[in-house]
Amino acid sequence: MKKTQSIINQTDYKINWFQKFLMICSGGNIHILRKTPSEWNKFAGIGGIVLFTAVFATLSAGYAMFTVFDNIWTAIGFGILWGLMIFNLDRYIVSSIKKTGTWWNQILMAIPRLVLATFLGIIISKPLELKIFEKEVNKQLNTIIQRNKKQLQGEMNGRILQQSGPFETEKKQISEKIVQYQKSYDSASVELEKEILGTKTGLTSGKVGFGSNAKRKQELKEQRRQDLENYKKQVAPRLEYLDKEISKIYTNLETERKSTETFEDKFNGFAARLQALDELGKNSAIIGLAASFIMGLFICLEISPVLVKLISHIGPYDHLLDKTENDFRLYAKEKIEKGNAATDFRIDDFKEKLK
Repeated sequence: MKKTQSIINQTDYKINWFQKFLMICSGGNIHILRKTPSEWNKFAGIGGIVLFTAVFATLSAGYAMFTVFDNIWTAIGFGILWGLMIFNLDRYIVSSIKKTGTWWNQILMAIPRLVLATFLGIIISKPLELKIFEKEVNKQLNTIIQRNKKQLQGEMNGRILQQSGPFETEKKQISEKIVQYQKSYDSASVELEKEILGTKTGLTSGKVGFGSNAKRKQELKEQRRQDLENYKKQVAPRLEYLDKEISKIYTNLETERKSTETFEDKFNGFAARLQALDELGKNSAIIGLAASFIMGLFICLEISPVLVKLISHIGPYDHLLDKTENDFRLYAKEKIEKGNAATDFRIDDFKEKLK
């Protein structure tokens, strides 16, 4: 047993730089891995998955930030920062799973990590889905913009009716009053004409020519004309005021509509694209299914390192890691016991000296 232990401690196999890099990505202890060459492929594979997940996260975040800030350098900077964060988080998730204890204990340890990995997979997949379906999303965005503009126009029309309603009502009442005066004048004109022509009616004498009755009807016609002209002059300033107020309302709302439409035309940010993608999924079963598969792919990619660690058998690396940690636990316990014993001895010695 001691001979085997000595061989394990002294053996130090050479690892090429690429394997070493992938093992570092996997979150494994490189010093222990040097002594367990049979575990190299497993940890290199896990490290590769962690690395590629970080690369996809970088691309995903970079595209998302480009749609938000429309600046390539900001997108690159934030994408790299996000990728490094995901890389470090994935390394921690994988390295924190220990192949010790019972199967159920390992399952309980893995569940929160699987949930977190699933959540990260969804976050990473969404921006890439937007890029994959970019043409369809742009088309749906135009549909949403036109729909919003139509809704905006309807709201504007409602506000126009609400604000200009009192002015329009008063203007209508004045117009109706003018029409009444005009009808009275027209009626007087017709009666005068009939009187002159000798047309017999209930209001005319039936005598041809401009007689006394015609003269009275002429005076009545003139009176009606003056009433009409006087009323028009009386309400002219008010009508002008009403027209100005109505025109002002239309002008203000039109300015507001144009300003709002300008913002609507820029409705192409990240949240807007997510809305368009969601509507595409609801309207098209094929796109919805494809988006689900893409999301599932990234979820599987994200949780695969955890599953690999979970379903793999306990190997030499796990035994050595457990031994290393146990040695430190024993060493710490020994130091604590020695420290406590030394403290007790000094206390007892101090008490003896006081007697």
